[in-house]
Amino acid sequence: MNTDIEFHKKLFLNFLIIEKSLSENTLFSYRSDLERFIKYLNEIKKISNVKEIDDNIINQFLKHLNKHGDKNEKKYSDKSVARFISTLKSFFKYLESEDVISINPVEELESPRTSRTLPEVLTIEETELLLSMPDENDKLGLRDKALLETMYASGLRVSETSDLETGNIFFDEGYLRVIGKGSKERIVPIGDIALNFIVKYINESRSLLKKSKSGNIIFLNFRGGKLSRMGILNIINKYSNLAGIKKNVHPHTLRHSFATHLLKGGADIRIIQEMLGHSDISTTQIYTHIDREYLIEVHKTFHPRA
Repeated sequence: MNTDIEFHKKLFLNFLIIEKSLSENTLFSYRSDLERFIKYLNEIKKISNVKEIDDNIINQFLKHLNKHGDKNEKKYSDKSVARFISTLKSFFKYLESEDVISINPVEELESPRTSRTLPEVLTIEETELLLSMPDENDKLGLRDKALLETMYASGLRVSETSDLETGNIFFDEGYLRVIGKGSKERIVPIGDIALNFIVKYINESRSLLKKSKSGNIIFLNFRGGKLSRMGILNIINKYSNLAGIKKNVHPHTLRHSFATHLLKGGADIRIIQEMLGHSDISTTQIYTHIDREYLIEVHKTFHPRA
């Protein structure tokens, strides 16, 4: 049996693509983590055989990460180390299931405890200010207005926004059909304001941007292609700077703000989970912590004895 780790890395990544239908970002993380591990084995340990890898080598690799960090010599955070461990656990579990190894060297390995950092969100006033920045009389400004309104109205991920097609917008019913992580489909409501700007953009601006390669993609760049993740990031940076918002605003900020504002308005956490496309309620529950922080802040600001 072939026991070369590079060979099994390729099989494992193919397995993730075919069997798990993981997103490109998740696959990239798996691939980069494994390549970092294999580089360590080749250069430091002179090992290429998966059967030679034991728990001692794994522990030495994790210590190596803490000591040497990445290419910029920055020490890996506990969160990054935890991700490496998760990748290695998945990889060696796969090797075990394929009878490539009989002893799993990471079976007993524990991930470092990581504190979950609360995402930064915009206030409703900051959100309104951001959304008011694009010039609706300019073809790209109108596109940007429709894009920002859509992201905030439906809490879309940046990749979901980039991939959104005309056929997935149900104007009369008032919802979007979104293809999320792992190719999972969900239905997300979208308000009249965002829908009206999408209609205006399609009629007045998209027709000017559209090229033969555009297909059914809604949000197009000036060359008629699909707006990239970086393109959307640049748009959000542009208008947050114009609005004078001092917070670190990025595409996920609108998603966080969407969820937080719904929660503050009284929406049920399970409904928010469904709209965000979270498979685990614990991922959504981070917004209850944000809401609690807001309540404490309001109390300290306005209560005479706070």
